[in-house]
Amino acid sequence: MLMRTDPFRELDRLTEAMLGTRGRPAVMPMEAYRDDNHFVIHLDLPGVSTDSIDLTVERNVLTVHAERTPQTESNERIVAERPHGVFSRQVFLGDTLDADNLTADYDAGVLTIKLPVAEKAKPRKVEITGGQGRKEIAS
Repeated sequence: MLMRTDPFRELDRLTEAMLGTRGRPAVMPMEAYRDDNHFVIHLDLPGVSTDSIDLTVERNVLTVHAERTPQTESNERIVAERPHGVFSRQVFLGDTLDADNLTADYDAGVLTIKLPVAEKAKPRKVEITGGQGRKEIAS
């Protein structure tokens, strides 16, 4: 059986998947969890300068854009396995998070975003009162 393949098309597909494009940025790995009264997000961005990280919140959408630029082009590349280009990630935030008071910290290639849980979403104790005049139903 003869199969027709286009190696350049496959190379373009792999390149776009790894590097992304301005129209379709590559995804950055993420971990998210709730820690007591905070919602914590970790995004892996090794080798990215803090100046190239753009963090915005619009309505309930947190958007992170970052760009990793390659080393100087004058050097001869022997191996180039690290993706370069634009990375982007959007996280849809629930109404139970206080997006106005979020904090962001970038350390050791990891961007950590902390969002406080809104007071209305925190668990609270509800008092139960007993009724003196309750009717009992006999079976």
